[in-house]
Amino acid sequence: MLPFLLDMMATVGVYLILTLSLNLDSGYCGIPNFGKVLAMAGGAFVVAFFPGRIIAALLGIKGDFVGDNASMIVQINRVLAADLVGSLTLFLATLILAIGFGMALGYLSTRPAIKRGFGPLAITLLAMGEVLRVIGHNFTPLAGGSIGVSVPDIFAWAGGYRFVIASIVLLIASLSIFFYVNRLTNTPLGRMLRAVRDNEDAARSLGINIVGVKLKTIMISSAIASLAGALYAFYSGTVISMAYTRDSWTFLPWAMMLLGGSANNIGIVSGVFSFVFIRKLIVMYKHGLAPFLPFDILWFELILYGMMVILILLYRPMGIIPEKPTPTLKADTIKKLQKTSF
Repeated sequence: MLPFLLDMMATVGVYLILTLSLNLDSGYCGIPNFGKVLAMAGGAFVVAFFPGRIIAALLGIKGDFVGDNASMIVQINRVLAADLVGSLTLFLATLILAIGFGMALGYLSTRPAIKRGFGPLAITLLAMGEVLRVIGHNFTPLAGGSIGVSVPDIFAWAGGYRFVIASIVLLIASLSIFFYVNRLTNTPLGRMLRAVRDNEDAARSLGINIVGVKLKTIMISSAIASLAGALYAFYSGTVISMAYTRDSWTFLPWAMMLLGGSANNIGIVSGVFSFVFIRKLIVMYKHGLAPFLPFDILWFELILYGMMVILILLYRPMGIIPEKPTPTLKADTIKKLQKTSF
């Protein structure tokens, strides 16, 4: 039961951060971000490329980081296991670097098509996500190509409690991002994002810079998604470029957002938790259904996800917790104005 709960906690933490970032740009601002995997993979590739090489250089460990990855990581982890301060410093520095890289990816992927409309922007983001995955797969020094690389274990100091501590860190990070995004969207900024989403012409007539708002939103959401990628890479201890696929890191967050309710952060929490819990049950028990299925069991999970999304759109398009309007005046003030108007 404990391994199941720890895995559940870590998975919910990663997907909650990623889906909250998707909710910020797509749910609130209406940006068709079908390339969420771009920033997620970007954060993971930062972890794959920088911290191992930096700590190896500081410790004087010689060798090719990709070719001699196993032996170098063993030496690095031996040092990190005895140095809590050094591990935390490396961890925080890498996260900051991943956040900055995520913001850059958000800007570069959105800027070329931001003025072209919904369709071109959606296709551009989708293509950019695939481009980075292909680069990671073919450019071996980045993340070890198809084989992947191990990364420094910044939780090595925890010993046998390594996965417990890592899961708690992921959960704390996800809760922090939730409070940040929830605070951000329950301000005049949140109303402005909804105005841009609902009617760009009306928002433009009020003096809102549509391009600027969308660019800043996608940069912030990409930074959050890149943070999720970096945390997941540190948690798993390895980065394999081909593991960052559209179905796992774009389709599933969209399904979670649709299930919980877009533009509603509480709904996102319920959607992520429900979806991850259902997914764990499917993974645990799907092989028992193999003799009764007319197709390969490997496709069972994806088929169920597709059916789930279709059912959500048909019978619960607003999600478990629908979006609530954000009034500009307090409820009692609105009631007084309504009474005086008659």
